[in-house]
Parts: sequence; C-alpha cells; structure tokens
Amino acid sequence: MTADEPLRPVPRVEIHPDAETLAVTVAGALLGRIAEVQEAGNQVHIALTGGTIAELVHREIARHHSGAVPDVRPVDWTRVHVWWGDERFVAHDSPDRNARQAREAFLDEVGASQVHEVPAADQVDDAEAAASSYADTMHEHGSGEFDVLMLGLGPDGHVASLFPGHHALEVDDRIAVAVHDSPKPPADRVSLTFAALNRARSVWFLVSGDGKADAVARALAESGSVPGTTVAETPARGVLGREETIWFLDSAAASAL
Repeated sequence: MTADEPLRPVPRVEIHPDAETLAVTVAGALLGRIAEVQEAGNQVHIALTGGTIAELVHREIARHHSGAVPDVRPVDWTRVHVWWGDERFVAHDSPDRNARQAREAFLDEVGASQVHEVPAADQVDDAEAAASSYADTMHEHGSGEFDVLMLGLGPDGHVASLFPGHHALEVDDRIAVAVHDSPKPPADRVSLTFAALNRARSVWFLVSGDGKADAVARALAESGSVPGTTVAETPARGVLGREETIWFLDSAAASAL
C-alpha cells in the first residue's frame, strides 16, 4: 500500500458457529470465486495457508470434487495457479510443509497442475535461497496479484511468517524473505512480505478457536483503542485486500469482539 493509493475497503467479519461450518462456507466461496474468474476467461491465482482450519477447507474442496457435494459452477483446476503465503523451511516430504498438507488433502486429487511451491530444505542451500527462488517463480508465473489470498492468524497476531517485532516486517523491496528464529517451530521459514501480501484483490482470514480470540480482537480494533494495535505488535493488521478483506471466524475466535 502506498500513500497515493485509494483507501481499501474496511474488513468484513463473518461469524460461524463452529470450525466445520466455517470450512464449508469458505470452500464454497472459494470455488465460486475461482469459477467466476474462469468464466471471465482469466487465469486464477490463489494463495493457500496452512493449519487446522485450512485443512478442513481443503478437505471440503476435495469433497466437492469427488461429487459428494454437487458443484453448480465446476472449476478447472489445471487453470488455477496455486501459491502459499509462507512455508516452513524443512525437507520436501516433511509433514510440517504446508504444501504437502495441501497436496494430500486436495491438490493432487483435483488435478491441480500449476502448483508453485517454495523450495524445500533438501532442494536448496538455505532459506535465503528458497526465498529468492520463490520470488523468481512469482515474477515468471505470477499475474501481479492474487485473486484470493487466504491467511491464518497466530495467537500472537502473526500472519504468514511475519511475527511481532521481527525485522521481516520492515522489508518492502522484496516479494519473499527468509525468516529465522521463528518463535514457533520450525525456526526457519520463508514468507511473503507485506509488499506481496497486499497485492491481493481479496484477502480472507480463516480463524478458529478461543486461543485466537485476543489476537482477532487486536487485529480488528480501531487503531490505538486497545494495547497491541500497531502492525509491529499485531502484524495481521498490515494486510488488506484491494477489493475486500473478510475475516471468517468461528464463534470461539470471535468471542472477544
């Protein structure tokens, strides 16, 4: 975001009774949005997140593909470019990889063929090399923006792998950055920067559980109204979609609002 850029829409909040209902809603909304872009004749670029709620969403997408849930507007997954907002810098077959989780949950099943993973620890020398390679891939195959960017939220307010007080929050001249000494394991990660995350038409935060309630409240509070409402303290405040930002919450995650 720049000083001369038009103001972005205020975030919208949707509260669902539980994580399962949230996942069904998000999966349906994502499939509908992808179909809409494809019907307009355009390639689709989405960015996935990891975590428990993301896995529920991914498995719900797989249910749609299997025919267990009828799709009124089918999606051609061979025309969908898939990215991630961040990745753990571990071996390619590690269960900690966001990409592995997504592949196992739905990407391989739906036949997604334009999947752009962050290089793994057994493929490049270090997280810096992985970040550089991922940025190069995005320059080569990206569209300049995400149609939908899905993000989780940490209990500390972190987003992607941009943690409170971390130097990566200040990086504005790169698409991706290496993150070391993460406060939650694994220590080494690769994250898109704010400069890249904010190149999204739509930003969807997916948050469940009362352990995230305080972070949600800080992320959505009016600036300065409660402690912790700077981007340095709650990085999730630093990401807004160009056309929309939606917080998909279950009732537990919304309990402090």
